[in-house]
Amino acid sequence: MAEALTQYKLIVLYMLDHVDFPLTNTQISNFVLEKEYTTYFNIQQAISELIDSKLIRAESTHNNTCYYIMPAGRETLSYFPDKLSAAIKSDVLTYFKENSMKLRQETSVIADFYKTTSQEFAVRCQIKKKERSLIDLTITVREKEQAEAICANWKKQNEEVYGYLMDLLMN
Repeated sequence: MAEALTQYKLIVLYMLDHVDFPLTNTQISNFVLEKEYTTYFNIQQAISELIDSKLIRAESTHNNTCYYIMPAGRETLSYFPDKLSAAIKSDVLTYFKENSMKLRQETSVIADFYKTTSQEFAVRCQIKKKERSLIDLTITVREKEQAEAICANWKKQNEEVYGYLMDLLMN
């Protein structure tokens, strides 16, 4: 099992090393499960151990977790260039080629909310390019349902809102 777990960790590191944006837990899990490399629980264990050993970094919101490769993760990956088969590497690269825009969109548009000390809800809406924010907007609302609606609508309408704000502020 230790050998297999090492393989799963290397797959995760390889995936994170070949994108210039973070990947979500869902994206990594879906890839591994789609290819039938392992079970959901095994990949979660591999991810957890990578975080514990500081080879990857996790950033969580209320509905997802994004992972970033750390310098130590890149270094570790470089020690095992032949540990992943050419077929697995090809599967990863093909997956990214076919899904790059969708994957990038899923991780670059972020909406989250939290309860404030005044018992309202602060909704933080962001668009990121790499790790740089293009827009970072926080709106306070009274009801949790309003916060949830803003998060859902931000995911669907972020481009229109961003475009509208830029037009309004630039003219």
